[in-house]
Amino acid sequence: MEDRGNSRLNARRDDEMKQELQGQLRGGGTTHAEEWREPEPSAEDDPDVGAGPVPPDASARREAADEEFRSDLARHLRRTAFPGHRDDLVNVLREENAPDGLLEAVRRLPGEETFGNVQEVVTALGRRPES
Repeated sequence: MEDRGNSRLNARRDDEMKQELQGQLRGGGTTHAEEWREPEPSAEDDPDVGAGPVPPDASARREAADEEFRSDLARHLRRTAFPGHRDDLVNVLREENAPDGLLEAVRRLPGEETFGNVQEVVTALGRRPES
């Protein structure tokens, strides 16, 4: 018999517990004869934990995309770019090697308007500004 180290249960009780669980493990269900010993079923309004995490709804996905866009834009536009016009911002993005998606988005801005910060750019592009 192997040494069980510093266990709080003795070897005999450990074997008894293993024997009690064998029916449940092999049968896939409870082995209790008394109903009061069976685990209580989940309530109707309990979430289904077997289904995994709840997928985000469309508004949460949109907010995440807007947040990522704002973050990328702020990372590539220096503070010295503001206040600036569309062409000034496009030039800064090119200098900063910004992704093509950012360049294309900023090119859609009105050319005559002056933007004071990233939030104004984001709003002009029809995206939700940071809340």
